Amino acid sequence: MGFREVLALAPVRRLWIAQIVSVFGDFLAVFGVFAVATFRFKATAVQLGSIIIAFLLPLAVISPVAGVLVDRWDRKRTMIASDLIRAVIAFGLVFATDMRQIYAIFFGLSAVSSFFIPAQSVTLRTLVPVTGLMAANALMQQAIQVVQIVSPAIAGMMVEKFNPNFCYYFDVASFLFSAFMIFGIPVTRQAPPAPKQLRHLVGDLTTGLRFIFTHEAIAFVMISMTVGMFAIRCFGALLAVFVRDVLASNSSMFGILNSLVGVGMILGTQIAPRLAARRSRNESVMAGLLGAGLSILLLAAVPRIATTVAGMLGLGLGVALIFIPAQTLLQEVTPVEMLGRVSSSMMSALAFTQVIAMALSGATAQAIGIRNLYYASAALLVLIAGVGWHSRRPAVAKA
Repeated sequence: MGFREVLALAPVRRLWIAQIVSVFGDFLAVFGVFAVATFRFKATAVQLGSIIIAFLLPLAVISPVAGVLVDRWDRKRTMIASDLIRAVIAFGLVFATDMRQIYAIFFGLSAVSSFFIPAQSVTLRTLVPVTGLMAANALMQQAIQVVQIVSPAIAGMMVEKFNPNFCYYFDVASFLFSAFMIFGIPVTRQAPPAPKQLRHLVGDLTTGLRFIFTHEAIAFVMISMTVGMFAIRCFGALLAVFVRDVLASNSSMFGILNSLVGVGMILGTQIAPRLAARRSRNESVMAGLLGAGLSILLLAAVPRIATTVAGMLGLGLGVALIFIPAQTLLQEVTPVEMLGRVSSSMMSALAFTQVIAMALSGATAQAIGIRNLYYASAALLVLIAGVGWHSRRPAVAKA
């Protein structure tokens, strides 16, 4: 199935529109928070980085348990409740007066998102035929990237013309709109009752982890995505410093380069379904790892504006080829009754990886130099792609 056929499904179209509006609201709110933290609260670089860590930690810690519960709860009610709770929490940004309150609000938003994200993944799997999953995931990713490109300029104008509270109000409204759209989606599957005892919860979690590490294809994409995310986050965490110190450029170039990653990912959403029609999901992931690694290698080896532009486009393309086939593979081969805990385990691993990469990248760059760190990141991506290619089984058919 192509993009048109997937969007012709009314429930998918409602979920897609809800995603666009909700993500746009999130980007506006994040921009508003960073504007307030930087210019009103005079936050330091460490404090600004702590906002991201406050958001990532619940995804890392809560997600595995949330996934087990999502597998047992009604998905539609879970998503609606998550949107309504996040609307209330986001409204608290209007009254935040210091950094500690911002940390708490972002932690709360992330904790609730730990339930929404796997519930959305399972819902998408139940709404879309298997032949349309690649296109559906590409559409969801495409929506995020389009919003990421256009939202900074819009958010900047809103903050300048009105004030950051306008961004927060819009975010609250976007959660309410998302809940309304999801309310109209028919989700008929009945989940089994939630575990009433801790041992049942632990048993369900263990079953999900056992499935991940005993299924060769899923184990590979799990390792590939976490290693890839570590390398990419090490790169991204220091991009501003690379632009300033290596390219000798300014914040405008930094913003353009960030947007180019989004452009590359949009291109990747167009290529991923076509590539998947001819190659296995694992081979698509390997191609993405290789492309991302070579892109980082290019801009580290030849630090010029033109090569950096090409590298950022290639990086975005590679990331799309990693994450879209990997997400699709999870949905295709994981039994629906355990998809929540499997996707949540993936989300947890990615969040942990990002926290570690952000913690280590700065000190490592100071010790060995930023370009050497980029060389190491590129080598790690290429290495995991090479290992995957060497160990693949020719007899394995496309997922």
